[in-house]
Formats: sequence, structure tokens, C-alpha cells
Amino acid sequence: MKRLLRKLCDASFLKFILVGVVNTVFGTAIMFILYNWLHFGYWVSSAANYILGSVLSYCLNKTFTFKNKQSAKKTVFYFAMHITLCYLIAYGAAKPLVRIAFSGLDTAWRDQISMAAGMCFFILLNYIGQRFIVFHEKNGSPSMH
Repeated sequence: MKRLLRKLCDASFLKFILVGVVNTVFGTAIMFILYNWLHFGYWVSSAANYILGSVLSYCLNKTFTFKNKQSAKKTVFYFAMHITLCYLIAYGAAKPLVRIAFSGLDTAWRDQISMAAGMCFFILLNYIGQRFIVFHEKNGSPSMH
């Protein structure tokens, strides 16, 4: 267990957190502006966060966090699939869990709490997948091969 924690919490983890802070501020602003000011719904607002934020995340994590040397052709597909899966799992789980836990609140509040909870789930899933699958170089290609 100690070995696993040491492997997870190295310099790449700290860089991932730094990139995540920048990306989270960027994406969260987009999400809540779309939801609260432009009155887009839950799914459109949260999806816009991850579509636009993912472009920024890919560039920063590939070059800065994981210093991945593979061509974009080899990593963009895996990154897009990974982000999509993380998004669907995290936000798909957050919405019903928050609806149950906060049933006394109105829909707008539950949706915003769901979006915040979805972000937390997403961060955890995203780091693990980017670190060990998308940008993990093994024989010059992502380890999914």
C-alpha cells in the first residue's frame, strides 16, 4: 500500500494538481456561467466545461505534467475516450446520489451540488487514467495497446 501511494504521489501528481487548478478554474467558470447566466441545462453546462477544459488539460498534461513524447495521433484518441468515460461515470453517478442526499432542495441547487460532486469524482478518475493509461509510455505507445 505504501509503495502504491508513493508511486501515485510523485512529482507528476503535484504537476497534475497544478494543471488541474488552472483547468478547474477555467472549466468551472464556463460551467456556472452557462448554467446560471445563460440558462443552459445541467448536461450542456457540465459537458461544455469538459469539452473546452479537456483541450487545455490535454495540452498541459501531455507536455508539462507527463512530458509525453508520443505523437498526438497516438494519444488524442485515448485521451478523448478517457475523458468521455470519466465524465459519464462521474456526472452520471453524482446526479442521482445528490438527488437522494439533498431531496429537500430545489432542482437548481441540487444540480449545482451535483456538478461540484461530479467534478470531484472526475478529478480522481481522470488522474489515474491519464497517469497509467493515456500518457503512460511503454514501448513508445499508451499502455492500452
